[in-house]
Amino acid sequence: MKWIICILVSLAAGYGIAAAAEQQTEPYAVNLEELEWGPPGEGNGPPLGTRTARQGVDPVTGGVTYYAMFPAGGHFDLHWHTHDEFVVVVSGSVILELGDETHELHAGAYVVIPGGMNHSWDVPESGDVVILVRRAGPADFNYVAR
Repeated sequence: MKWIICILVSLAAGYGIAAAAEQQTEPYAVNLEELEWGPPGEGNGPPLGTRTARQGVDPVTGGVTYYAMFPAGGHFDLHWHTHDEFVVVVSGSVILELGDETHELHAGAYVVIPGGMNHSWDVPESGDVVILVRRAGPADFNYVAR
């Protein structure tokens, strides 16, 4: 039931997370080029054209693990989540506004975003960015008016 709530919350946020494995009970490995991406999103917070590929849901916390691909030149509006978010930049570059600080991140960067912390993402025109996200609890998106 928790994974259904997680999916509905994600979809309601305009974040169309593509289904992969619901929860991993067996070994699992996937290459970036083998991901099954969901359809491009329509914006409404995340950049227009954002695609995601869900990899699993923690059966205890309801935390989802997924890849997200933000298109070149995209902007993900200022928002926060109830639960901590752990992110690895897999490819490309992105500018992350994290609280009062701004970080230019490149492939290999690791970020911890505490629950309740405002953040936004800007993708340079030079190319798409792919991130791998792990949440400490169910996904929610709380947008902040500027």
